[in-house]
Amino acid sequence: MSHMKFWFRLAVLSSLTLGAGAQPAAPKAASQPKSSALDAALFYQILLGELNSRQGSPGSGFSIMLDAARKTRDPALFQRSVDMALQARSGEAALQAAQTWKREIPSATEASRYVLQILLALNRVEDAGKALAISIYELPLDEQAPAMASVPRLFGMVKDKALAADVVEKALTKAFSQKATSAAAWTTTGRMRRDAGQISRAVEAASQGHAADPQATGPLVLALSLLVNANSSLKPMVDAAMKTDVTPELRLAYARTLVSLQLLPDALAQLVQLNTKHPAYPDGWLIHGLVLQESSQLPEAEKRLEQYVRMVSASKTPEHQAGLAEALMALAQIAQKQGHLDRANQWLTQMPPGADPIKLASRQAGVLAQQGRMDEARQVLAQVKTTNAEQAVRKVLAQSFWFREHRDAPAAYVLVRAALDKQPNNTELLSELSLVCEKLKRFDEMEALLRQLMALSPQEAHAFNALGYSLADRNIRLDEALQLIEKAVELAPQDAYIQDSLGWVKFRLGQQAEALAILKAAYKTKPDAEIAAHVGEVLWVMGQQGEAGTYWREGLLLKADNDTLLETLKRFNFKP
Repeated sequence: MSHMKFWFRLAVLSSLTLGAGAQPAAPKAASQPKSSALDAALFYQILLGELNSRQGSPGSGFSIMLDAARKTRDPALFQRSVDMALQARSGEAALQAAQTWKREIPSATEASRYVLQILLALNRVEDAGKALAISIYELPLDEQAPAMASVPRLFGMVKDKALAADVVEKALTKAFSQKATSAAAWTTTGRMRRDAGQISRAVEAASQGHAADPQATGPLVLALSLLVNANSSLKPMVDAAMKTDVTPELRLAYARTLVSLQLLPDALAQLVQLNTKHPAYPDGWLIHGLVLQESSQLPEAEKRLEQYVRMVSASKTPEHQAGLAEALMALAQIAQKQGHLDRANQWLTQMPPGADPIKLASRQAGVLAQQGRMDEARQVLAQVKTTNAEQAVRKVLAQSFWFREHRDAPAAYVLVRAALDKQPNNTELLSELSLVCEKLKRFDEMEALLRQLMALSPQEAHAFNALGYSLADRNIRLDEALQLIEKAVELAPQDAYIQDSLGWVKFRLGQQAEALAILKAAYKTKPDAEIAAHVGEVLWVMGQQGEAGTYWREGLLLKADNDTLLETLKRFNFKP
């Protein structure tokens, strides 16, 4: 596109020059336009530069074009000379052209951006920092803060993230002291410190940015990304900000972050505020409904999801179509859990055309299975057509989950093992097959799969948790089980299921009071049938049979066919 713009401008200039030469000389008059700077000789010089570049002599073409740019001081010619050098893969020549452009036309902000980008491409990071300062501060003050938002992306190509963060912070020194740019400068610095793994410095930057301008969203968005790293020190700051009139997008982002941290009550509180203050904001109703569903508050979830469906059913935007599919899936699942299978099918028939075929088939298979139509359910999943390798894996995972849920672990094993043989390092398939092996009591194979998963994804908490829990549940190698689970806690401290594992291994080690406290906290965060089974067992062993029964009955309401819960009730001969 820039090449076309250049030639269009050149054509206009040349037509003025050549057209003037074809006419008789006119008498001078006050209204006569000035002659073009592009005379015939200069035109042919530019043309020669282009021809050299096209015919395999880009160096000569670049030199000719840069000389023409110097003579005319025309920004289009300077830009073309830079582009020609870049096309010839000569970074130094491109840098020379951009620096000459800036020297000849000091007000050319585009030249500054070229210099910055070329220096980064050449990995001259410290020089790029100096160019960044020039590029930022030559902009009008009201444009400086938005420009800073793109800096982390520009410096994203730098391998040494810590150096990049140091260089950018130095370049923004002046911006920290300017009221109009301080919050943006701290946000940019914080993002780069976060990306460099310097979390404590990123936290400090978020705090400084918020203090500089409590109304700015940048520091708060940065703080949300740091909360995911379990940096709870920022939560009071964000909570205080949420008491003000923040945008619905920011409040929703905070609610999503709280959900990812499994702080569901806090998330629900934010979503209630969002629906109250911004009732016309559809996404608030969708996320509120999904979180309520996750919390097993099905009637309330249904109301909010239905509200979302009403609000977006006529919308054709991709975002609303995707949200509509999610809402309809959730409504079908709620109806299925309530035993309203016709209602579930009604929701599924309203699915938009672009709905995920694997999710849709999984939900349809669930409804069919509940009707006792098992062969049809299997066929629905088997007949899903996939278009790429990722979809093929997701189809296998959906089928395996269905087999596990319906106590056909052998079929799941055959399916996933065949897929894993083709992709031996696929972490999703490794994780799924380990679950299947546990069902089949193939514990040695399960451990080998989980060890492989840990090696491939050392930051994957659930691999450590799965092996640790399995050892604790079988009451073997308890010290090793504790170490594995503590590693999982370190990686995902807010995960309720991992906290459940921690409580369970503490119970196996005889630390009943500590185990009970951990398990109760996990159940409060995430009401779940399996966690209820564990809480009840600890209470029963401690002599608190009445309270144990309360937890077990709640667990049955959550999932009446949970294997762990049913086995626990059988062992203790408990009749609900």
